[in-house]
Amino acid sequence: MKRLIVLLCLGSALGGCLSVKTQPIEVKPIHITVDVNVKVDKALDDFFGDIDKKIVAPKS
Repeated sequence: MKRLIVLLCLGSALGGCLSVKTQPIEVKPIHITVDVNVKVDKALDDFFGDIDKKIVAPKS
């Protein structure tokens, strides 16, 4: 019985010496490319430009 208790205590003591290594987590930046179609934007400005001028122009 005494040998069993000694073996259990010894096993518990040695079990606490284990170490576990983990791989580091790598965080990489995210690159996002946004393409803007300038021709469509300019065409819309030309199309609605007359309407904007009428609204913004002061009344005389």
